[in-house]
Amino acid sequence: MKVTISAVLLCLVILMTGLAVAVENKGAANMVLTGGERGNVPFPHHQHQNKLVDCKICHDVFPQENGAIDRLKKEGKLKPKMVMNKQCTKCHKAKRRAGQKSGPITCKQCHIIK
Repeated sequence: MKVTISAVLLCLVILMTGLAVAVENKGAANMVLTGGERGNVPFPHHQHQNKLVDCKICHDVFPQENGAIDRLKKEGKLKPKMVMNKQCTKCHKAKRRAGQKSGPITCKQCHIIK
């Protein structure tokens, strides 16, 4: 009986540690993405995390690290506007077509003029 209780407690500790790490790895609540000639793009990161749930939707394209998009563009591994066209506006337009609340889809709605 004592072994079973110890095993259950150990499992709970491991589970709670994993949850704590997951919560800590949420990144910044809000970010500003480099937006080229039209200006930078404010990005409500936690709002997207809460809506999308699966981080891989975006982070299959670029890693979860500060400055990853800019670095990949400089290395030629990420084409200009690729994230915007393949990720952001594509998802927003699909949600709008489905009759769901969506994010902005025009340049001026996202980009802040320098």
